[in-house]
Amino acid sequence: MGLGYLTIGQSLNTLSGGERQRLKLANELGKKGQIYVFDEPTTGLHGSDISKLLKLLDELTNEGNTVIIVEHNLDVISQADWIIDMGLGAGRNGGKIIFEGYPDDLIESMVSLADRYLKRYMIGTR
Repeated sequence: MGLGYLTIGQSLNTLSGGERQRLKLANELGKKGQIYVFDEPTTGLHGSDISKLLKLLDELTNEGNTVIIVEHNLDVISQADWIIDMGLGAGRNGGKIIFEGYPDDLIESMVSLADRYLKRYMIGTR
């Protein structure tokens, strides 16, 4: 979980939101049939911690759980089984689904900025 530096008995109010979220996640490992929703779980994480988080999210799905993630990090988006792109904007200017499907299909869709950034990212990591 990338939390090896914590000490037993450390007060919870000394932990960041991300650290608390990862502790909760560790507690959930081994459960089956659950639905988990994460809101930008990579915020504030170092790159090496993001790769640890991705492994844990894989463990959750391999155990038969559903994982829903709201995220902008391309490391996470590229690993998704299914993407829903809400497009740009907020309020009256946003909240509309402009794409729904597989990551490779998003890359070819040419419907949003996400497809261009994901395509560049995927080319650089393959």
